[in-house]
Amino acid sequence: MGAYIIAGVASLAFVAMVFYLSMKQISKGYSYKHSIDPLPDNENENSTEMGEIK
Repeated sequence: MGAYIIAGVASLAFVAMVFYLSMKQISKGYSYKHSIDPLPDNENENSTEMGEIK
């Protein structure tokens, strides 16, 4: 009977640890600041994108 209690407590501790670490990683992901590159300057380039012919 004592082995079942020890196994139950160990299982609950493991589940609690996995839950805590999962919440920590999700929080870290939401706090990440995303950035984008600026648009390139196309004034001096010959652009042939989208079928445009100059």
